[in-house]
Amino acid sequence: MTEPRFIAVFDVGKTNAKLVLHDLAQRADLFVASEPNAVRHDGPYPHYDTDRLWSFLLASLAACAAEHRVDAISVTTHGACAALVDDRELVLPVLDYESALPEETGPDYERLRPGFEESFSPGLPCGLNLGRQLYWLERLHPDSFARARHILLYPQYWVWRLTGVAASEVTSLGCHTDLWAPASGTFSSLVRRAGWRMKFPPLHSAFAAVGMLRPEIAAQAGLGERPVPVHCGIHDSNASLLPHILGRQAPLSVVSTGTWVIALSVGGAMGGALARLDPARDMLANVDALGRPVPSSRFMGGREYDLLTGRSGAVPSPAETGRVLDGAVMALPTFSPGTGPFPSHTGRWTADPASLSPGERAAAASLYLALMTGEMLGAMAAGGPTIVEGPFARNDLFLEALGALTGRPVLASSGTTGTSAGAALLAAGEADHGRDEVAYRQTTAPPDVARRILGYGVRWRGLLDGASAKRSSRMAGRPDLDPVSSA
Repeated sequence: MTEPRFIAVFDVGKTNAKLVLHDLAQRADLFVASEPNAVRHDGPYPHYDTDRLWSFLLASLAACAAEHRVDAISVTTHGACAALVDDRELVLPVLDYESALPEETGPDYERLRPGFEESFSPGLPCGLNLGRQLYWLERLHPDSFARARHILLYPQYWVWRLTGVAASEVTSLGCHTDLWAPASGTFSSLVRRAGWRMKFPPLHSAFAAVGMLRPEIAAQAGLGERPVPVHCGIHDSNASLLPHILGRQAPLSVVSTGTWVIALSVGGAMGGALARLDPARDMLANVDALGRPVPSSRFMGGREYDLLTGRSGAVPSPAETGRVLDGAVMALPTFSPGTGPFPSHTGRWTADPASLSPGERAAAASLYLALMTGEMLGAMAAGGPTIVEGPFARNDLFLEALGALTGRPVLASSGTTGTSAGAALLAAGEADHGRDEVAYRQTTAPPDVARRILGYGVRWRGLLDGASAKRSSRMAGRPDLDPVSSA
């Protein structure tokens, strides 16, 4: 049987969905189509427009197949998302994890959810803990929830629509869901206490071809009668991680960038240990495609970068970067409340952003992202090179600053999207793919710029420490104030 080479990847991010055809032999994307991942606000609650995404998937798959051979299909999606289905269709819309509605469950859910030492899943706002979403849906829509035959994690929902096969998989189950116990590799006590275990279909490896593309879809896409295997699918951050854990020796770190910036530490000195994880700083254990816990930390970096820059797309000149560094123009966390390494802080500028050029704002935002990412890596005592995936792998100032701040090599992974390339590897199996599987670009700040970045970082951290001290003083003797949510 011919080894699969051309892999169609359905990549559903929080902001955009893509259909990418990845050539495993050339490590290149031959076809890319994109569609905004809109949230609908009609119906019972904010939800993803799965019908629109399905139409996009079918149309783009047909466009891709008109130009190229498709040997297999893989799926990767953002986390904190599940679909409740019967034998034919959704029984409820797929809830948007940014909705605050699941927080209505409050203390009732807290009594059910496992401790951090079991799940390594921190308590998060809105619907970012998938277990909280499910609990809320069951309480608010008990009849529909009872009618659901399967709880499908989001990659496996699309696999089910493509093949008719229901499956579960650990990278999405282990993504701050409260549903998984990473150290033991089993469902958490929450699943048993809530009575949900029978609704989760059998576990499969992310690499497994769980079924063939349904014949009617293959015909609609012009794929002919040749069977097209569909692989089980993978959580997007773990898709970004996969090429590196298959092709490089630990220790190493991978920073997956997009709407979220997620730092993953593999085998770091002291810092790979799960015991270092602090749930109050948005640290958690992900689970990789091989089923192993991976210490992780995250913040909503892409979203915050867009807020800080006004989505201008500007690239700072050296002069603009210099003015920001020397003038100590800074963005201080956090602009996505309740998330990241400083979840209780309120984001602010040290200068009026309206007085800055677009390039200066982009420079300050890039430095902010590097400082926040450096904080996450330091908290995990990450070791080895840092590999940056996704759109910020093309941001040289971010890369240079991250290298200067961490004192470790920073390698930008080539390619248009790390998630799609990683998800395509599922079709190649679990073998070690060798160090030449991924091309890297190293960018290092000139020594004088590196020194200025380090000084900037010291001043930035000093402002944060000062703000924390003032806030602690304000809260002294105020037990009514929540140390996580108060500002």
